[in-house]
Amino acid sequence: MRVSDLFIYPLKSARGIAIPSAAVDAFGLAGDRRAMLVDPSGNFITQRELQALARIDIQPTPSHLRLKMEGKPDIIVPPPHPDNRMDIVVWKSAVNASVADEDTNKALSAWMGREVRMVFFDRLAKRIANPEWAGQDTPVTFTDGYQILVTTTGSLKALNANLAAHGEGAVGMERFRPNIVIDIDEEWPEDRWAAIEIGGIRLDLVKPCSRCIMTTQDQQTGSRDVPNPMPAMGRIRMSADRRVPGPLFGWNAVPRGEGSVKIGDTVTVLEERPEGWALKRR
Repeated sequence: MRVSDLFIYPLKSARGIAIPSAAVDAFGLAGDRRAMLVDPSGNFITQRELQALARIDIQPTPSHLRLKMEGKPDIIVPPPHPDNRMDIVVWKSAVNASVADEDTNKALSAWMGREVRMVFFDRLAKRIANPEWAGQDTPVTFTDGYQILVTTTGSLKALNANLAAHGEGAVGMERFRPNIVIDIDEEWPEDRWAAIEIGGIRLDLVKPCSRCIMTTQDQQTGSRDVPNPMPAMGRIRMSADRRVPGPLFGWNAVPRGEGSVKIGDTVTVLEERPEGWALKRR
């Protein structure tokens, strides 16, 4: 059982970047979801309401970020000034974030067809994952809630088999925007994994990931006129636990150490939850 793919999403809800290796610290994979778009009031924006985010490529460099969108001139984003800040909200988390320069925000607003601002999770920003699941004082960036999302190839194969059996097409792993993809033939083994080790780093799988409309969107165009995994997840992956309602795919993981992971790394199961996760049966 090995790592088959690694991804980061430097700009939340924009296109992901496939990488061969990644440094890992308490926040998760280095460079993951360190930037985000917000509205003028500071409320976070994702593909859920702004599908065009799926069309943005982001290329980090040591000195700046380069944003690309087909048919548009590139946007070069310089490092934000740490004193240029605003209070923003990610779900129920309030974060004081640094803000991009005026030219960047004007250009992005033109791309998106509405007023937006780009904000950054810098060294002054603070956010903590839900201690009920992650434990005390585990830091996160602009992720939906936890540090790392783990998925498996066997589970995607099982989901696509159900889609195919109902004539509903197939979807790729990019729909689920994972950080770490594990290659394994077995379907849904992650429901039983309480902790795994990769590259000497312990990852506690603390909470299954409930899925939303973003999984129905093409991750290059933002189109929803594509095969939809929601019906299959509704048939075979509906949570029966009221604490995490809805369809499930992947698990949120919390790193308990620092180091690095790379494609090809062996994955070792350290602890299991024999009961798995309760699902509704049809």
